[in-house]
Amino acid sequence: MTIQTGQFRYALCNEVLQPMSFENQCRHAAALGYMGLEVAPFTLAADPREISPRQARQLRQTAHDHGLVITGLHWLLVAPAGMSITDPDPAVARLTRDVVRHLCELCAELGGRYLVHGSPRQREPVAGQTHAQALQAATNFWAEAAIWAHAHGLVYCIEPLSADQTCVVNTLAQASEIVSQVAHPALKTMLDTSSAGLSESLDIAQLIDAYAPGGYLAHVQLNDPNRRAPGQGQMRFGPILQALRRHQFAGPIAIEPFDYQPDGPGCAAFALGYLRGLEAAPPD
Repeated sequence: MTIQTGQFRYALCNEVLQPMSFENQCRHAAALGYMGLEVAPFTLAADPREISPRQARQLRQTAHDHGLVITGLHWLLVAPAGMSITDPDPAVARLTRDVVRHLCELCAELGGRYLVHGSPRQREPVAGQTHAQALQAATNFWAEAAIWAHAHGLVYCIEPLSADQTCVVNTLAQASEIVSQVAHPALKTMLDTSSAGLSESLDIAQLIDAYAPGGYLAHVQLNDPNRRAPGQGQMRFGPILQALRRHQFAGPIAIEPFDYQPDGPGCAAFALGYLRGLEAAPPD
């Protein structure tokens, strides 16, 4: 299956290469042929607020020295503990907003262009809260986050996640409705193929055809519904790449497996080789 001419730009989600140092992550990703790293802040510090602008610029330079860029941030609310975008407790809300405001600053200092808001446990309804109340609280938070991101020239992406992870925003339709409601240019949604394969009624190529034209999709993460790397499960990624090419998707595409087979470096190598093979394959 041919994917037409030109190559996509692939970034590796850096937690795949833990426990390597950041410099070794860069060295390994560059050697495999990735163009960048999508960074999970918890891999850099127990509390991302401890990372100074100077340290962030050093990390950016380290990536640059290996021919890479830091494309953006994901897994935003893993650390520190105690964050939630739905909890009405003032202390929890203050902590969460403080961390995400800092993450927007950090992302800009690192040279990133987007933040992906997944973090399923931190958007679940809290005790005594209805789903509608949690959804409204999350929507209000994302409206604020868009303002913070915009101030740094970034895009903030709502990540629809499968129902086994969270009950708040499972589909592109739900995320796009929030994007339309907030109506801020810095708030978009994104496509995680693993979650979409479990939650959506359309196949992935059809989803891209449906949502890419409206400008909703700002980012893409590739992974199989079995949580392994692309090519290590049943999902067919050739049609997905064709659909992205059809809509002239130009942003970096992140590789984000969760189940590392045979290990982190091995699945990172397999994924990129598999995707490059699809791009290079002759027509059917």
